[in-house]
Amino acid sequence: MPRIFDNIELSLLPALRETIKLSYRADFCVGYFNLRGWRSIGDLIEAYVGNRGACCRLLVGMQSLPSDELNASFSLISHHRGIDNSTIIRLKKRMAKEFRHQLTIGAPSDIDEQGLRRLSYQIKTGKVIVKLFLAYHLHAKLYLVHRHDPNSPIVGFLGSSNLTLLQKWFENRWEEYGCIDISKELAEILDRSWARSEPIPPYHIYLNRVYHLSREAIAGISEFQIPRDFKGLFQFQEEAVKLAARHITKRGGVIIGDVVGL
Repeated sequence: MPRIFDNIELSLLPALRETIKLSYRADFCVGYFNLRGWRSIGDLIEAYVGNRGACCRLLVGMQSLPSDELNASFSLISHHRGIDNSTIIRLKKRMAKEFRHQLTIGAPSDIDEQGLRRLSYQIKTGKVIVKLFLAYHLHAKLYLVHRHDPNSPIVGFLGSSNLTLLQKWFENRWEEYGCIDISKELAEILDRSWARSEPIPPYHIYLNRVYHLSREAIAGISEFQIPRDFKGLFQFQEEAVKLAARHITKRGGVIIGDVVGL
């Protein structure tokens, strides 16, 4: 008997977890991959052996993204012949940028950090394989859980789809042109974020802060030029004038404080 999980009277996560506990592999298709949300099931995926027949294959369709340009690109693609390699590379980079942006939202917790480290480890050990589907507009929420059960070898949880040939549908999308493996890139993003297992060298933190603090000066020096009738200025004085011009343009005023004698 099918059950309806509305996450009000009946929650999906507990049922999904109980099903995964008895499984040896899984196939998921989602429209948006919340990296920190992986902690909800990551501990169960850890039990998988880690190869094509015993892993979690995650197909990310990216139904919608913050970027209008990316949305427009999706809407113009009707089938696999409508996307070329250059478009795939460009969208792949945009997706990596979106994943990095996810990790900058909110304050990270110890639980978030542990979940992301586990995800990175599972990707690198083959327990999780992530593909990005770019061939055309994909809207689906599907969780297929494979079990050693002769009566119900596959248990399916689905949203915007139907009950017909779900496994064949997933396999066709997984192998289709325009569906690219982003597992390596995603693991690198996690390993370079605050969730990394290795501590960040203090010098790198220092350089990061210096860069952000100096962005105003860098922008001012590159955007403004000194008028020709300004003569006899030292280099540091020219840079101060350019930076002051940026503050005036951006904030409507500026105060220049100079060392006595200069």
